Amino acid sequence: MNPTIKVEKVSKSFGKMPVLKDVNLTIEKGQLFGLIGPSGAGKTTVVKMIVGMEKVDTGSIHVLNEKMPKLAILQKIGYMAQSDALYVELTGEENLKFFASLFRLNKKEQKRRISYAADLVNLTPDLKKRVSAYSGGMKRRLSLAIALIQDPKLLILDEPTVGIDPELKLSIWNELLRLKNQEGKTIIVTTHVMDEAERCDVVAMVRDGRILASGTPSELKNFYHVSSLDEVFLKAGVKQHANLGVN
Repeated sequence: MNPTIKVEKVSKSFGKMPVLKDVNLTIEKGQLFGLIGPSGAGKTTVVKMIVGMEKVDTGSIHVLNEKMPKLAILQKIGYMAQSDALYVELTGEENLKFFASLFRLNKKEQKRRISYAADLVNLTPDLKKRVSAYSGGMKRRLSLAIALIQDPKLLILDEPTVGIDPELKLSIWNELLRLKNQEGKTIIVTTHVMDEAERCDVVAMVRDGRILASGTPSELKNFYHVSSLDEVFLKAGVKQHANLGVN
């Protein structure tokens, strides 16, 4: 069976600065896949290239058996960027209606999806307010609702729970697990929070544009003989430096 996403030997530079170096990833259908690493590691660049917002310099990316970038595939991808791309002079509801209108949904389906998405992120009471009056956390929640609006096959979430309170963060993760388990959606989450990484089926640890290690959380902990993913990250980083001849 073909994987949902295949990233092969991908490198990317901005000007003379290399951002990704020979990245390989395979993400299977129905997987909750975590891209883990500190800010500036290259996680956002990886997801932007998967979505087709950035082009690779070398290598290739296939999503749902199509080489990216390809416009038609965007109908099947829900994407939540790290920075909120919202129309702040519109209400939350108007934002949801606008983004729903970009997809092939009839009016009844649009209404149903808007109701579901707003309820999931606990924004239903605030839909009539202008987004300019939203807090940072509310804007993140609206961005997540927009990513889910067209019932995508593939959900890509870049740091989705930053600025969100712990109770809502837990409910969002529970919904992500439901979408994976009950609806078979493929989900990619970038995060630097290791307890979130523990919830993923497979994680790839990214630092300085390279994949340090990948596998299930338990596989990685067993391989490095440690009890936490924080320790895996530290040990994998030391090993990478040794392999590169770095003191």
